[in-house]
Amino acid sequence: MQASRARLFKEYKEVQREKAVDLDIQLVCDDSNIFKWTALIKGPSETPYEGGIFQLAFTIPEQYPLQPPQVRFLTKIFHPNIHFKSGEICLDILKNAWSPAWTLQSVCRAIIALMAHPEPDSPLNCDSGNLLRSGDLRGYQSMAKMYTRLAAMPKKG
Repeated sequence: MQASRARLFKEYKEVQREKAVDLDIQLVCDDSNIFKWTALIKGPSETPYEGGIFQLAFTIPEQYPLQPPQVRFLTKIFHPNIHFKSGEICLDILKNAWSPAWTLQSVCRAIIALMAHPEPDSPLNCDSGNLLRSGDLRGYQSMAKMYTRLAAMPKKG
């Protein structure tokens, strides 16, 4: 557990240095528990998520970085690889392809990449996956844009 604390503290310092550089990701460590983090990520440009700000919750195991963090969306999102209700993410690096070389920041980048390039063949959201698999890109994009507007965009006035 001491090694994981040291690693997380190192990542925390790195995040503080990177704040001004990586404007698409804002990672924040819980004040009272270094094993709990949240992130705000910007929806990738030229996707239905563009303009949205999505909140992620990280729960880091005591065996980190030998085991991956648990990450889920707190913001509702219509995406084939993200469970609509629980926010669970189907991403290989969070399961069997994890490597200690990954950091919380690089996990956020991988999630942003997944948002831009969904994998409809391993869906957690079958409705979204079925739209893409059947070739209904317009239907998928309109649903994803609608949920982005409803859940991930700041309310005006």
